[in-house]
Amino acid sequence: MRSPQGFSYSTPVAIDRRRRMIMLKLHFAPNSRAGRIVWLFEELGIPYEINNMAFHPKDLKSDEHRARHPLGRVPVLEDGDLMLWESGAIVEYVLERHERGGLKPAVEDERFPAYLQWFHYCEGMVMPPVNTIIVQTILLPPDRRDEKALGQAQRLLTRALAPIDEALAGKDYLIGDFSAADIMLGHACFMSNRLGCVKDEMTNLKAYVDRIAARPAFDKAINMK
Repeated sequence: MRSPQGFSYSTPVAIDRRRRMIMLKLHFAPNSRAGRIVWLFEELGIPYEINNMAFHPKDLKSDEHRARHPLGRVPVLEDGDLMLWESGAIVEYVLERHERGGLKPAVEDERFPAYLQWFHYCEGMVMPPVNTIIVQTILLPPDRRDEKALGQAQRLLTRALAPIDEALAGKDYLIGDFSAADIMLGHACFMSNRLGCVKDEMTNLKAYVDRIAARPAFDKAINMK
């Protein structure tokens, strides 16, 4: 389209159409939050390209990757000339681009408040102690680990998981039907279970983790190397 002055420009609709024609590219490392995005793509049946990097500074802290993310983190979504960080932001972006794909209730839906709550509970309450546990048990060499910090994080995580166990009583998924809140928080619960912080008495949460693990899209994401 041309303006009266003769300059060409693109309307938002034209830009959106072009963007839909570009295959999404995910900058990914195994055993990271990037798995959530692969899971989302697989659930929605969206074609995508993977740049598979090692979860190691030689890849993540390289100049090439720091040009995508200044802190050298994953996931990073590349959509044409757009670079987007943060798994929650990427999930929301993809859902809006694909008209929610059945994974996000409408604002007027009575389940919408619960959807928002659990979507954000993941990074607000569950992932901070998960991060500490991973640092103290995997990333740090044994001589630098802090048993007190580890114990505090394990107790915090178990307490943070308790409301999820209660909320799942009588439900298969967080808001009843499977949603993007499960992609965010379900991934975190799966990792918490791997770390041994989902107690046996949390029977609803244990069953939920099993249901998550049985989903083919999740299985592909969690086992991507």
